[in-house]
Amino acid sequence: MASGKKSGRLVGYDVDLARAVFKQYGIKVDFQTIDWSMKENELRNGTIDAIWNGYSPTAERAQKVAFSRQYLQNAQILVTKKADHINSPAEMQGKVLGLQTGSVAATDLDQYPHVLKDRIKNHQPVLYDTYPSAFIDLNAGRIQGILLDQTYADYYISKLKDKNDYQKTVINQFPKDSSVVGLRKGDRTLLKKINAGLAHLQKTGELQRLNEKWFGKKSNYLGPVNHWR
Repeated sequence: MASGKKSGRLVGYDVDLARAVFKQYGIKVDFQTIDWSMKENELRNGTIDAIWNGYSPTAERAQKVAFSRQYLQNAQILVTKKADHINSPAEMQGKVLGLQTGSVAATDLDQYPHVLKDRIKNHQPVLYDTYPSAFIDLNAGRIQGILLDQTYADYYISKLKDKNDYQKTVINQFPKDSSVVGLRKGDRTLLKKINAGLAHLQKTGELQRLNEKWFGKKSNYLGPVNHWR
């Protein structure tokens, strides 16, 4: 989440947060980019030891992944171009929607079809491996909306030259979301270390400083929250 590459090095909110947690234990953390749709398989196979990139806890994921404490509040939003005058899910009637494969947005779309799925063209979204690809199609008019995390959308759009051309609409009909670290169920020591590290960062105010660094001083994304779906 809120990540990219700078001089060949991964940067972002979750990168900073992971480093801050493991720094408390004198552990250097390495980062591996993966196919997001294969994240649980990569974790199970040992290619990675943690899923730390705006990972949302759900009942389905809980069957195979252990969750850390929640560190960020989130919501799903619809991003459109202001020129298209789409300000609500109802106004996506007959329009083309894009979202990321394996995302919470995809889960919400299927679980609450009356909100968006029953309205969009062919009742199916266009799936993307990455959201930047979806934004390219949105700008080209090939799709008329993107469903995605508010935190990622706010960060990504804030870096665009034409940021004022976009309309962001929170989908209140979807449950509130949150971010956790995903771990193998057997990695209890790692889970305890991450939970303790996150708790310490929140207590000292470092978690808030990281939120403000990446999302602005008016950020309302602070966690943890005490529920997941």
